[in-house]
Amino acid sequence: MAKPSEKVLDGRGLQIVSPKPDHTFELDERSLAELLDSPDVRNRSVVLVAVAGAFRKGKSFLLDFFLRYLHHTYVLNSKDDNWLGPEDEPLQGFGWRGGSERHTTGLLLWSKPFKATLHNGEKVAIFLMDTQGTFDSESTVRDNATVFALSTMISSVLVYNLSQNIEEDELQHLQLFTDYGRVALEKTEGKPFQHLQFLVRDWSVPYEYPYGLEGGNKLLEKRLEVHENQHEELKTLRREIRSFFSQLSCFLMPHPGMKVATSKEFNGKLTDIDEEFKKCLKELVPYLLAPQNLQLKVLSGQTLKAKELLYYIKAYMEVFNGTELPVPQTILEATAQANNLSAVSEAREVYEGLMEEVAGGARPYLPPPRLAEEHRRARDKALHCFSSKKKMGGDAKADTYREQLVQELEEQFDRLRAQNESKSLLNIIGSGVVFGALLVAGCVLSMLGDALAFTVLEVLGQALALLALGALAVWMYSRFTGHMREASEILDEFAITLRNYMLQNLSPSGSLPAAVTTTDNQKRD
Repeated sequence: MAKPSEKVLDGRGLQIVSPKPDHTFELDERSLAELLDSPDVRNRSVVLVAVAGAFRKGKSFLLDFFLRYLHHTYVLNSKDDNWLGPEDEPLQGFGWRGGSERHTTGLLLWSKPFKATLHNGEKVAIFLMDTQGTFDSESTVRDNATVFALSTMISSVLVYNLSQNIEEDELQHLQLFTDYGRVALEKTEGKPFQHLQFLVRDWSVPYEYPYGLEGGNKLLEKRLEVHENQHEELKTLRREIRSFFSQLSCFLMPHPGMKVATSKEFNGKLTDIDEEFKKCLKELVPYLLAPQNLQLKVLSGQTLKAKELLYYIKAYMEVFNGTELPVPQTILEATAQANNLSAVSEAREVYEGLMEEVAGGARPYLPPPRLAEEHRRARDKALHCFSSKKKMGGDAKADTYREQLVQELEEQFDRLRAQNESKSLLNIIGSGVVFGALLVAGCVLSMLGDALAFTVLEVLGQALALLALGALAVWMYSRFTGHMREASEILDEFAITLRNYMLQNLSPSGSLPAAVTTTDNQKRD
């Protein structure tokens, strides 16, 4: 069996959002799409755990222990609690280093999602996100707010990494989300945010509140208490933090040891880390990442799939990447836009899947009336899928995206119809048949004129035969070599016109058969 670290090293921290010199951020949409829309991940429900907070406080260091646990539990499928690994093994995964200067910039996702199946059979993909440290000498207030906001909006669990205590200014940093939450709570289903996990590092007074979850939750209750003598703004902030997050918890971590803090050679080996810190890791990490504790990403009452998360990240990047911080209503509109685009995408996939079964590239030619019937059936199912999804932004916005969906489905049907007609034998050799028939007709006329001693008829027959032979030769040359395409198109137009004229006059009802009409319309298009 491979050592726990070997598979972890297959992944890396994938930078999906990068800071630019002008203090805006750039989204690597291609890399993000490859990650979230990959075939084995796209239809899995999302668990996204992000760690955010001030710079140089050990966020990446902590995430690498998360990676060890995830690999041990979901890759090696081990049930024991020996996930910390060998005592002398360096810590690897997200890049980190000691010192006083920031290391991580932008937002990073681990490039290899961990796949799991919950006890109810639901398939999930677990993502870890590392974030740029806030409040360093190179970041503006807007930079900090953008990083913090993006990680909060897209995560199912946000680990708020703090140093030594929960200070008032650290609660104030949540003000941006309470402003948004106030608007979102009125217009969406459920609470706007999920699990906010306060993580207090280097906690130094365990005799007041003991290390771990129990002591942390008691400290958090104390910090969120509302008192009569508090300023009204502080009271409101505390009430709203409780109201807008579906779960609040706090964990108190001891200092990892002096060698971790002071040694330049420290590389993450467990032998250099204090036992109390390792003991707390064994409590914290399973609390967040054990199968029974995984929290799926939910927005407006709906669990997000990986492919849908892509729309939300793109929408949030657009609104947070302006020159100023967005107002809450703008964030809500971006959420509604992503929500509706996700519903359109899922409905389109329903249509494409159904039509692929009956009219895909490997399927035989379908008569046009049957193809149209299948199109209507698939379109109705797609529209039902769109309507059944809970949507944000009201009926007017949903109707706009429904119209967009209908237009996309009709365009897709046009492509399928053209593809179907290309399978028709008549469409493949139609012009050749017309010119061949003219050649035969010319020969017959020439022989008939010769037999009747009718010179004019004989000459006309010969001329028709020669012209048909020349046209057939040019048409075949163009088809086989790709040259003289304009001449071939003119000949096709002539053949279509002539064939339609003859069929219309020969048909008892005076109308063209459906297959011929469809074929000709496609050629003209």
